Amino acid sequence: MVKDGHVHTHFCPHGTNDPFESYIEKALSLGYTEISFTEHAPLPLSFTDPTPLRDSAMDHSDLEKYFAEVNALKKKYGDKIKINAGLEVDYIEGYEKETAKLLDEIGPKLDDAILSVHFLKDPFGYSCVDYSPDQFNCMISAYGSIEQIHVNYYRTLFHSILADLGPYKPKRIGHITLVNKFQLKFPAPRTFSKEITKVLKAMKEYGYELDYNGAGTAKPLCREPYPPADVIDQAVSLGIPLVYGSDAHRAKELGQGLDLMSKKLKNRQ
Repeated sequence: MVKDGHVHTHFCPHGTNDPFESYIEKALSLGYTEISFTEHAPLPLSFTDPTPLRDSAMDHSDLEKYFAEVNALKKKYGDKIKINAGLEVDYIEGYEKETAKLLDEIGPKLDDAILSVHFLKDPFGYSCVDYSPDQFNCMISAYGSIEQIHVNYYRTLFHSILADLGPYKPKRIGHITLVNKFQLKFPAPRTFSKEITKVLKAMKEYGYELDYNGAGTAKPLCREPYPPADVIDQAVSLGIPLVYGSDAHRAKELGQGLDLMSKKLKNRQ
């Protein structure tokens, strides 16, 4: 694999201060020929980030600077590596119009993009499904069970594929099994294969790629990629393109999970 399609930057409030150059030099050392910077897109202005520090995404005021810096890097490193200016866009149920408006404004500047679900609508508002084990435990109380969190996550993910977000809507689904981030502490009562199959079939029908995300391998309560091997098998059988993503939030995380994931893919060929 020579492309990392999911990389965060110092523009991420919950990330690192590592400069862009450190990511690029690390990518070159790994033999990459392409990298997509996909910072968390600004959340809708009327949406209140439910995380305690409200640090889930970059600020609207940083967008122009972000694109300017990435575009400058394209010129600086253009003879060594292909650099894409991208964003990871949140699908938030009930905020489709505002998200579409943002994409209409910035879409022409995007070389690459990911559509992800981090926030779930619940009986009391919204929750961030991957923030922390303590927050996930609070969600269990709100939803009534671990099973219902998973059901709502995959329901929301399915709706993200069908949602009308305009012509610049991302065509790659991010970390499709992110809800498993804390699975070793909060194990799910079943596999949710039916729900995942529904999502994958919709992805195939509407021409989506799948983010084969290595970040879960480094999470102490997950220890597997997003998604795991059985889901990858199904995606491959459906002909859904896979794009490796480290989901790095610091330069040293580039390539995380890649060796393990590559071996599993080879063993299935």
